[in-house]
Amino acid sequence: MEKTNIINIPTLQKSFIYDWTLDWVASMGLPSQMAHLTSTSLLLLAALLLLLGTDYITRKLVKTLFVRLITKTSTTWDDKLLENKVLDHLSHLIPVLLAQQLLPAIFIGFPNFTYVMMKLLSVIIIVLIVKLISSILKTLRDIFRNTKAFADKPIDSYLQVVQIFLIFIAGTIAFSVITGNSPWSFLVSLGAASAILMLVFKDTILGFVASIQVSANDSVRVGDWVEMPKYGADGDVIQINLNNVKVQNFDKTIVSIPTHTLLTDSFKNYRGMKQFGGRRIKRAIPIKISSIRYLTEEEVSDLTRIQLLAPYIAERQKEITAYNEQANADPSMPINGRRMTNIGLFRTYITNYIQNNPNIHQDRMLMVRQLAPTEHGLPLELYMFAASTDWVYYENTMANIFDHLFAAIKYFDLEVFELPASDDLRGVFKQQL
Repeated sequence: MEKTNIINIPTLQKSFIYDWTLDWVASMGLPSQMAHLTSTSLLLLAALLLLLGTDYITRKLVKTLFVRLITKTSTTWDDKLLENKVLDHLSHLIPVLLAQQLLPAIFIGFPNFTYVMMKLLSVIIIVLIVKLISSILKTLRDIFRNTKAFADKPIDSYLQVVQIFLIFIAGTIAFSVITGNSPWSFLVSLGAASAILMLVFKDTILGFVASIQVSANDSVRVGDWVEMPKYGADGDVIQINLNNVKVQNFDKTIVSIPTHTLLTDSFKNYRGMKQFGGRRIKRAIPIKISSIRYLTEEEVSDLTRIQLLAPYIAERQKEITAYNEQANADPSMPINGRRMTNIGLFRTYITNYIQNNPNIHQDRMLMVRQLAPTEHGLPLELYMFAASTDWVYYENTMANIFDHLFAAIKYFDLEVFELPASDDLRGVFKQQL
């Protein structure tokens, strides 16, 4: 039976390192095949140690030199290179390139194995290059985030698009390396699978288009306060990427909203309020209609002690007196002519009060108006803007104003409408009994 030779050394390929190692091992008296296997194993072990040592030295050396440079500079972009592991990926690439040069010399007697290993190393190099470029892009993203021009732009969306494109190119090249075919044949085959790809990457495509339109229309920025009740979002936008928008609610929970829904669904953005510099206060006091009436001269005279009303009452009283005299109005019936009402003076008092309140924007719209009466009384609505958009400031300002008005309304002999409580109903029943 004929022996099969598992080792095939091409006569045209020579390697000084391999020949020297083979001669040294053969001098020990080993058979030919055993000598080839032993020399290959020794060279492989030496190559692994060399590659590990090269990887360790390059990482330590490059990092040490770079950290020393960082300490001597005042810029922050070099810190971002270190945070995104640019140096680590670069240092890993050097041993793989070295291995690509060493393996053909080590496995010169194993052409099939060498062929497979060279393809594998080529794919590894492609992956490392993609990681290196991706880490550089992340560094650029972090640098741009600290600039005013890009602070509120969806940089993560653009980065993800570039990364997808980069992975697609790397995958095409890797396919070409493994199969030995032209990259164009791979791209042609993708044309037939375009429908499947469109289905698989539907959300990515929608997110990409939405990110471009959101950025072009400037509808949402990082840092905006948005409200989207459909998704339970009511807080600040902390990130905009290709597939979703992250909103941190005021209770510190984080809601992820699909990016494309910013185009298909409605949402409220409070950026305009912050740029305006004031937050709107729009709240009504329901007045009990049965408590609205004309005021007597004695009551009007008593209300002149209110400093905010005294100038208005004096001027208004002159106008009313002049009109009644001209119209020869009968004063025995209050409905004749013109009279002051408690609701009218209270409305004027509210207007003067908020006009003298330093916590209210005086150069913005400010008014007190009556709304249509309802079964809950006559709404007297206050419309104004707080001097700050800060939430605590806004709530305190609004609470202080209405605290004062609820306490002041009794001096105008008015009542706030409220539904009867259980104690009120029990009091009515006791009176009937």
